[in-house]
Amino acid sequence: MKRIFGFTFFLLAAVPAWAVVNVFATVPEWAALVREIGGDKVKVYAATHALQDPHRIEARPSLLAQARSAHLVVAGGADLEVGWLPVVLRDCGNALIQPGRPGYFEAVRWVTPIEVPASVDRAQGDVHAAGNPHLHLDPRNVLKVAAALAVRLAEIDPGNAAAYRANGQAFADKWQAAMARWERQGAVLKGVAVLVHHRSFSYLLAWLGMTETGTLEPKPGVEPSSGHLTELLARQQTQPARMVLRAAYQGEGPSLWVAGRAKIPAVVLPFTVGGSEGAQDLFGLFDDTLARLTGALR
Repeated sequence: MKRIFGFTFFLLAAVPAWAVVNVFATVPEWAALVREIGGDKVKVYAATHALQDPHRIEARPSLLAQARSAHLVVAGGADLEVGWLPVVLRDCGNALIQPGRPGYFEAVRWVTPIEVPASVDRAQGDVHAAGNPHLHLDPRNVLKVAAALAVRLAEIDPGNAAAYRANGQAFADKWQAAMARWERQGAVLKGVAVLVHHRSFSYLLAWLGMTETGTLEPKPGVEPSSGHLTELLARQQTQPARMVLRAAYQGEGPSLWVAGRAKIPAVVLPFTVGGSEGAQDLFGLFDDTLARLTGALR
């Protein structure tokens, strides 16, 4: 009996007994997904907001403090957070959330990234060696990441595994119904050509069958120049785009300049949760994005 009691005590000691799982999400879209799957079993901190460029964040002391008490980090991966997250993880002193541990989760691991370069050279600008990291703008990717996230939450918080599985299934059912609606709504966008400020929307364009004729940035991460914008304007004669897209966190000047001269709409997309009044969760993000894109065709 003493041996059985001792073994049972060992098992209970091995299972974390957190009141809630503290989650440190690097960007708003994954924070929103954790809330969908975790419900009242998680407390989520989003390290960035929709009006920040996710590529250019500083490893502030406030981020270190949040990471220190986290049980799980949810990151985009593909070097999206390469400029700050490694510093936060190194300096926070929290062994639970280091890469390779169950407390570290990267969304990109569960999808097939696009725009993976054959080689990387600094002369190409801020190119991501692992591919385009803005994978959340294809809702099929969100579904895959949600399934993996439900499994991971159950793994690190086994006492609430049933709740994570149930929430994950409920989210998947609701999301698949919404995807069917979005795809019907977005059918008119197939083949529509656009200019983009940065390659923020590649997954979205691929999902909807839209085409990109150019970027306002001459190279990824390099500010638009007057010479490059003039070249894009000239290209309109042979490769006409129907609109210019930018994310809510990007400056409006370059897109307004091109759009005004090309006489096409400049469209601001929320890009992530919180990027517009209508994009207050993941469903709202796609509802608002589709409404803005189809509205620009009229």
